[in-house]
Amino acid sequence: MDPELEAFIPFFPKADLVDLVAARESLSKLAAAVPAPDLSDMEVEDRMVPAEPDVPVRIYRPHRAQGALVWMHGGGWVMGDVDTEHPWAARLAESSGAVVVSVGYRLAPEHRFPAALDDAYAVLAWTAEHSAELGVDPERIAVGGHSAGGGLATGLALRSRDEQGPSIRFQLLNQPGLDDRQETWSARHFTDTPWMTRDKVTAAWGHYLGGAPASPYAAPARATDLSGLPPAYIATAELCPNRDEDIAYAVRLLQSGVSVELHQWAGTFHGSQALLSAEVSQRQIAELGAVLRRALAG
Repeated sequence: MDPELEAFIPFFPKADLVDLVAARESLSKLAAAVPAPDLSDMEVEDRMVPAEPDVPVRIYRPHRAQGALVWMHGGGWVMGDVDTEHPWAARLAESSGAVVVSVGYRLAPEHRFPAALDDAYAVLAWTAEHSAELGVDPERIAVGGHSAGGGLATGLALRSRDEQGPSIRFQLLNQPGLDDRQETWSARHFTDTPWMTRDKVTAAWGHYLGGAPASPYAAPARATDLSGLPPAYIATAELCPNRDEDIAYAVRLLQSGVSVELHQWAGTFHGSQALLSAEVSQRQIAELGAVLRRALAG
């Protein structure tokens, strides 16, 4: 493990996903402790996107933005909102120059699949329809997310392709959760890794699916046809249960004719980019912004 990250391990909370009230409170406290990003060069606005029910979003609008990113937060489909995602969504907007639409999708187990995906799809459609209001090119809209949010963004790209929905320029996927089967080497062996373990992944999928069979829109690794999808950037953490399913998905995209940039971050663990004092975390966050800027400008 990267020594800068390893130094934080004794202070990491041991929260599981059994007591969701405690887990949600813990995530809120962790997010509140992250230093505030620079908002001086952008407008930030909370909106409700019309849907059934309406979806809360927080819009980060840098000056002279070219494109937009519909961004889904992490949290195992059971935690998080636009407030806990604020430090990261704002940094993405700042570093990429893109309008970031952070989605406050409904959480499981109160709202199981497909509620979160339906919310994300409604926001994607709204962003495309309101591109002129947002000041962006409707052909320069990306989707992305971290962890569970990355899985949602991946499912969103599949659904939009299949339903001839809004045009998606790019997928920005950071350590996405893609496969409920947990059959890969990393999913089977990473039982005591920091922050995310096999048991936590199992619990998250259980809350999200509620025992129902997983469709490719819920678990994109199950999709049999990956052709015609947008280009993608996929980042993985070395000590993360999701690692091998993400790498396998990247290879399958390449074999389907989809352009992919894959970055396996050595010595990192799931969510460790939140430890901003570590040099490797700073590089991870900077790369997400740089990749998005290039994808939307090219």
